[in-house]
Amino acid sequence: MSRSAVLNVVGLTPRLIGEHTPNLRAFRDVSRAASVDPAFPAVTCTAQSTYLTGLAPSGHGIVANGWYDRELAEVHFWKQSNRLVHGPKLWETLRQRRPGFTCAKLFWWYNMFSTADWSITPRPMYPADGRKSFDVYAWPYDLRTAIKRDLGDFPFAGFWGPAAGKHSPQGRPDAASRWIAESAKWVETRHAPDLNLVYLPHLDYNLQRHGPSLPAHASAAAGLNPAITRDLREIDEIVGDLLRFFASRDVQVAILSEYGITNVSRAIHLNRLFRERGWLVTKEELGLELLNAGASRAFAVADHQIAHIHIHDPSITTEVRDAVAAADGVAEVLDPPALRDRGLDHSRSGDLVAVAREHAWFTYYYWFDDSRAPDFARTVDIHRKPGYDPVELFADPALSSLALKARIGWRLLQKKLGFRMLMDVIPLDASLVRGSHGCRPGDPADWPVLWLGGRSGACVAPMRATSVHDELMAWMESDHPSA
Repeated sequence: MSRSAVLNVVGLTPRLIGEHTPNLRAFRDVSRAASVDPAFPAVTCTAQSTYLTGLAPSGHGIVANGWYDRELAEVHFWKQSNRLVHGPKLWETLRQRRPGFTCAKLFWWYNMFSTADWSITPRPMYPADGRKSFDVYAWPYDLRTAIKRDLGDFPFAGFWGPAAGKHSPQGRPDAASRWIAESAKWVETRHAPDLNLVYLPHLDYNLQRHGPSLPAHASAAAGLNPAITRDLREIDEIVGDLLRFFASRDVQVAILSEYGITNVSRAIHLNRLFRERGWLVTKEELGLELLNAGASRAFAVADHQIAHIHIHDPSITTEVRDAVAAADGVAEVLDPPALRDRGLDHSRSGDLVAVAREHAWFTYYYWFDDSRAPDFARTVDIHRKPGYDPVELFADPALSSLALKARIGWRLLQKKLGFRMLMDVIPLDASLVRGSHGCRPGDPADWPVLWLGGRSGACVAPMRATSVHDELMAWMESDHPSA
């Protein structure tokens, strides 16, 4: 069995390969390269769980990046326990076939309490006084101390939020993906795992901010959005360095991605629609409005281009379905039989699931007056928000550059002095978002990829997302030279 590394280059699609990606293009051309009919929904946690188990969400249980707990009447997003993912994982199956098989899992999701031999995942610390201190969780536990001593603190601000994918004042690009890439080299040098799973998120940020293509009215010949070409060059440099490093260690490499991001031009506010109909209930806390999920007759858990709709009053199911289906930007509404057909029938799924058209996406917004929005709405807070919020990638454009720096500086000073503070710099304008994912793009050029190094010959047809598991298994078990 060959030692292997799998580089998860988030957002990579055939459309993005070209003059700005010479390393990626060269690797594709000498690999067995296929596009992947995306997992449904095509979001991070679902796609990764599908790849690592070979199961659909109905089997592994990860129906989105978050879901509604019916017993607690609470929405939970971005949980990290690997025990949430049902079914044997890729490395567990390989370990059964080859005792002593080892795996490093670096920044792939559901990375806490997994059976991987080495793991690192983002994990802030939350002291009782309300502060949040950025850090990582690593296992074995002493791995955290050792790698931070050598690589420094993980640049958390570059992993998500307005600074993600941006250049530092010193001009250094994408500190987060570079740190993760260096951690992969660090783990390989010291532990030489049989499988090294590496997550590289750099493309994710500006593809959501700006979209991958120029607006429809622009010249089609121009192709890619110039706002992302720099990102393509940067991730190509990071991947090229890893390819050379792993080749020097006789480690074969596969490159894959989870989804393709396409341009969007409108946001769909299902929860505001439900509130207008009297189905969604809020509660007031300190003058602000919070979603009262348990008391609502219907509400939506939004996640990119899909929304799980929970209905506590079955008598309005038909009304809800019809109202959602009629909403501008909605492509389809899946009922239980359709969920079974799509592999999304699971207790964590909504009673209905709405799918957006390719040009649209769903917000979690439920308030009508921004002055009544919950305080976390204007912050980067992936756990309190009852839905995914890509607007966290933006700083409030209503603030001038000087005002923004002053506010951030003041907030950081408050934090340093030990005071509670709110980093309230996130806007409430969903129209800022220009790229999204989750539905199945109509053009396969926008689908994710799987490139198996050392195996020539392109696949004739796109493979299913559930087939990636077996393809990786066969690739790792075969005896062939590394790419």
